[in-house]
Amino acid sequence: MSLEHSQSEGSNKKDRLALLAIKAHITNDPFHVVSSWNDSIPYCEWSGIICGSPRRHPNRVIALRLQSSGLVGAVAPEIGNLSFLRGISLYNNSFHGEIPHEVSFLSRLRYLLLHNNSFQGEIPPNISCCSNLKIFRLGYNYIVGKIPMELGTLSNLQVFSFHFNRLMGQIPSSFGNLSSLVIISGASNDLSGHIPLSLGQMTRLTILALAENKLIGTIPPSLYNLSSLGVFDVGGNQLQGSLPSNLGFNLPNLWWFSVPQNQFHGPIPISVSNLSKLVVLFIGGNSLTEKVAIDFGGLSKLTLLQLDMNHLGSGEADDLNFVNTLTNCSSLRTLMLDDNQFGGVLSNSMANLSTQLKVLDLSKNQISGDIPVGIGNLVSLQFLGLSSNLLEGSIPTSIGRLKMLHKLGLYGNRFTGSIPPFLGNLTLLIELYLGGNLLKGKIPSSLGKCKYLLRLDLSSNSFSGIIPREIFYFSTLIELNLSTNSFFGSLPLEVGQLTNLGILDISKNMLSGEIPSTLGACISIEHLFMEGNLFQGSISSSLSSLRGVQDLDLSHNSFSGLIPEFLGTFKFLQNLNLSFNHFEGEVPVDGVFSNLSAVSIIGNNKLCGGVSELFLPACHTQKTKEDGRPHVFKLIVIICGCGGSICLICITLFFIIYRRRKEKKESTIFLIEGRHLKISYAQLLKATNGFSSANLIGVGSFGSVYKGLLNHGETIVAIKVLNIKQKGASKSFKVECESLRNIRHRNLVKILTSCSSIDFEGNDFMALVYEFMPNGNLERWLHPHENGIQDERKHLSLVQRLNISIDIATALDYLHHHCHMQIIHCDLKPSNILLDNDLTAHLGDFGISKILSKATNRSQNHISSIGIKGTIGYIAPEYGAGVDVSTHGDVYSYGILLLEMFTKKRPTHVIFEDKFNLHCWAEMALHNEVMVVVDPSLLSVEEDEEEAARIVTNIIRSRRCMKDRVHECLNSVIRIGVTCSAESPCDRMDINDVVKELHLIKDIYLGVGTLRGR
Repeated sequence: MSLEHSQSEGSNKKDRLALLAIKAHITNDPFHVVSSWNDSIPYCEWSGIICGSPRRHPNRVIALRLQSSGLVGAVAPEIGNLSFLRGISLYNNSFHGEIPHEVSFLSRLRYLLLHNNSFQGEIPPNISCCSNLKIFRLGYNYIVGKIPMELGTLSNLQVFSFHFNRLMGQIPSSFGNLSSLVIISGASNDLSGHIPLSLGQMTRLTILALAENKLIGTIPPSLYNLSSLGVFDVGGNQLQGSLPSNLGFNLPNLWWFSVPQNQFHGPIPISVSNLSKLVVLFIGGNSLTEKVAIDFGGLSKLTLLQLDMNHLGSGEADDLNFVNTLTNCSSLRTLMLDDNQFGGVLSNSMANLSTQLKVLDLSKNQISGDIPVGIGNLVSLQFLGLSSNLLEGSIPTSIGRLKMLHKLGLYGNRFTGSIPPFLGNLTLLIELYLGGNLLKGKIPSSLGKCKYLLRLDLSSNSFSGIIPREIFYFSTLIELNLSTNSFFGSLPLEVGQLTNLGILDISKNMLSGEIPSTLGACISIEHLFMEGNLFQGSISSSLSSLRGVQDLDLSHNSFSGLIPEFLGTFKFLQNLNLSFNHFEGEVPVDGVFSNLSAVSIIGNNKLCGGVSELFLPACHTQKTKEDGRPHVFKLIVIICGCGGSICLICITLFFIIYRRRKEKKESTIFLIEGRHLKISYAQLLKATNGFSSANLIGVGSFGSVYKGLLNHGETIVAIKVLNIKQKGASKSFKVECESLRNIRHRNLVKILTSCSSIDFEGNDFMALVYEFMPNGNLERWLHPHENGIQDERKHLSLVQRLNISIDIATALDYLHHHCHMQIIHCDLKPSNILLDNDLTAHLGDFGISKILSKATNRSQNHISSIGIKGTIGYIAPEYGAGVDVSTHGDVYSYGILLLEMFTKKRPTHVIFEDKFNLHCWAEMALHNEVMVVVDPSLLSVEEDEEEAARIVTNIIRSRRCMKDRVHECLNSVIRIGVTCSAESPCDRMDINDVVKELHLIKDIYLGVGTLRGR
């Protein structure tokens, strides 16, 4: 460093010390932005620091640019000592605490960008001292209190955005003095009172966004005279009045007009036809009336038109004439006219609507006639809603051309005929609603091709025949309603494949037989309606696994036998209807049976006992006539009593059969399933091109995993080759075979076959062959590669992480509670979780798993838990003290995994040492601010076109604040992770409860409705 430079820098120690103070307040710096701030280079060359020109302000910091750096911490008060600062950019980080009042010392400050952080406290009123401030962004924080009226003195302010905070009180009338203001964005706060009349003085205002607050009264007429306005958004308030008739004349630059969810009345002004720049017209959820008389022909840029939930139309034939004028709107993507009073028929001109149209919703009107054939021209449609109208005729075949359709709603009309087979061509369908019509015939098997279906409603029609098994191949299905039809026969055993099912309604049909035991595999069921059928027999004990059920209706059938006591252990059960059956014996008294308003058992004349309020007769007990000895034992005694020789023959045959069965059982350990033959070493050698390093996809504790091609290159597999020299590898091979031999689940890695042989050099060779997972393991998605550069493709969104969390919890729940033998995985970690094409998670590597006897809850393979070789950071703490393996240990590992997934911190990170670990870090955040610990990428707000479209869609479906939902979701997930990883095993959650909690969290985040709510 030169002497001149040293002297110059020495004269500005204040800036250097201020920067070091800022660094000291940052607690996490994942990209090493400020950690490199040291004396090895001049501070003007530090990352994110901009200094003035050598001639005017040498070595004085004029800009602080630390945006999108993943920084966590508070902003040091010493920032006010950087007296030459013109700009502060801290957005897209995780700064918390209050905005320092010392910012007011920065008289030269022109822009202050603090958005998308976790700042708290109030807006410092003395920021008004920053008289040169032009841009002030505060959006997406936790700012509270009122907007300081002093900000009205910032005469140079051009942009003030404070959306998605917790500000309250009125908008200061002093804002009318901000004559330079171009943008004011304050959506999603708790602002109240009237919109100040003075805002009409801001003649340069281009964007006014105050949606999702508690504003009342009418909109000041002066605002409708601001000809510069491009965006006007006040939706989701309590505003009233009518829309001015001259709206389209006074706002020539308007391109976004959004006033939904208010109390506006009267007609839509005809002058809207003059808004040639209009892109969004969003006025749903008001009390608007009369016919829509707008000519949309001149609005060629219109993208979204939402008039839903009003009182538009009069049920007359010409109500929908305005739709004909939309054919010139070639950019139209969303058209929502539902929940009005539109009458008439659907014109053939709908075939000429924009081919970019994705959402068309005309449901809940009075539309009659047929669906026009031309609707098949709308090839981009993802949502077609025609439910609750007066439509009739058959479902046109042209709908089969809508290959992009995700949701088809035809519920509550007068459609006739059968379900057309071409609906099976809509392979992207997620929701299909055909209930409440006059359809008949059988359910076509072609529906089985709609493999992504989540909701299927065929209720209240005249369908008949048996229920096709293809319906139960929808592994994704969460709601199925077949009620009020004429289906007969038994409920297929395949119903057990619907492991994600939450609602099953098969009531009011003619179904018979017993409840299939496989229904017990549908552990996610919360609402089960089977009333009004011909079912008989006793209630299967397999239903005891449906512990999350809330509504259970088995009434009006022919069930018999005892009422199972396990129903009284269902802690979520709120409504139980067993009436009009043939149940007998004692009524349980626990759980739901103690609440008379929640249980109905009338029409069962042989019941007794129960709570006293039921007024049933007392039960009479009888002494057993049997002496309790097993029948087989009695038979042996009888046979042996007939002669010693016969007894000897029986015993000999018994041991021969026993030995052969045992030998057969032992020999199948390495066959996985009897129908899978063992594969040879030569075949595996060829499949992996000689176990080439190019095919190597992973290395584990007991061997290496290769990608291989079998069946002449048609089948891709993953081949795990055991390192026989590694201690425990052979035992790991046997344990994994035994664990996976008889279990099947969509979230477990599928083992195809095995090889136990010798290689060409005479060495022992063992390998397992698995289904190949093209997206690798979770480890590679969560953490950067060794070079520190992460593949942009390998980024998991919040929903994807929730899905993976649910998948793994579901797999553990199956292993812990629903296998014929209880299995403890013992090595849950990201590298053992594999992802398929759809990012569905599969749990793998059962090499150190333990099989427990459900009767004794002890390990069957008698391996001491002291020898567990799990992975450091994921092993339950009690295992270190020699405690036997248990489901609690897997739950602990799952909790750590969950925290790692949502914080992106390994449990072995350098910040965790001694007794301070990932669990403690997350637990501390629960008491302060969870957003500080979560992966910052989950909080970022993308501003590209695709994200904007998603935000608009979310506004359409739910006006709830998206950021609040994100934060609520993340808070809940971190809380589950902390509870699952509690130090004491008895304080941890049961994995079954984890599955239900995560499903609920996901539903709340996505705003998912229920089957019965259309």
